[in-house]
Amino acid sequence: MSIVAFMHTVAILALDQVVAFDLSTPIEVFGRTRLPDGRRPYRIRVCGPEPEMRSEAFVVKVSWGLETLAEADTIIVPGCSEQAGPPPPQVLEALRRAAGQGARIASICAGAFTLAATGLLDGLTATTHWAGAAALAERFPRVNVRPDVLYVDNGQFLTSAGAAAGLDLCLHMIRGDHGSAVAADAARLSVMPLEREGGQAQFIVHEQPPVPRGSVMEPVLAWIEDNLGHDLTLEGMAVRSGMSERTFSRRFREQTGTTPLQWLLRARVRRAQYLLENTEHGVERIAAQAGFGSPTAFRERFKRVVGTTPQAYRASVGGHRPLRAS
Repeated sequence: MSIVAFMHTVAILALDQVVAFDLSTPIEVFGRTRLPDGRRPYRIRVCGPEPEMRSEAFVVKVSWGLETLAEADTIIVPGCSEQAGPPPPQVLEALRRAAGQGARIASICAGAFTLAATGLLDGLTATTHWAGAAALAERFPRVNVRPDVLYVDNGQFLTSAGAAAGLDLCLHMIRGDHGSAVAADAARLSVMPLEREGGQAQFIVHEQPPVPRGSVMEPVLAWIEDNLGHDLTLEGMAVRSGMSERTFSRRFREQTGTTPLQWLLRARVRRAQYLLENTEHGVERIAAQAGFGSPTAFRERFKRVVGTTPQAYRASVGGHRPLRAS
């Protein structure tokens, strides 16, 4: 890949109540990137609609206004906290104009809400933090929201999930601009792998559908949770509930929105996640404790639900312990 002779301008948009992590990530990653000859390929500009933008913990003083977006090669839209109001109309218009001039625009975490508000994501696939994915899909029904991936690259428009997924997206763009060697060096400076296994599904807390308090299902669901390591059958669950299998299955779906088998499998995956995070037990032992018939069945179901292997999940979420100084 040829080395460009010009600096690529990255404009980072600071809005009111900007999330500090989302704002600092592209500043650090693009700002530290070096080409093999030592040159910096990116020029960083933090811009906003006002000279000062407030965050939850500090005030951001920006040196560039919205006119910088028209001059940028890449625009990063960080997320804002829940206290932020809707993005100002002049911000949305500035983003649309920049897109019309060919700028690459990427959002980090909840920044997808700002980008979607421009209409630029209509008809495209996008992502955001898994906790906000349902709200993004409801607010912008023309956007195909994927809550199970770390980032989505549509070419000109890119979106990422929350927190560290912004790093993944920045490294992805650097690799597209300057190749794997430059991106790998940027990843090492960020103490990040250039690619992570799995999507953001591995970080989602897979809660069960809520059951109304006082429901006739509440006691049997508690019993199932207490006996996940045993061989549970539809017949056994129905007997425990005092119903026939047919009545039990119908009432179960009415009150949980799913079948007894699917509820049981999800509960076992959730138990396995807890054990991977909080114990050093091997996969075989965890498979038995969570009630899976074999380690193979456990691995297959876990990857289907969580999006990664049990070993990779443990490494990414609970398997690394801090090095203690002697």
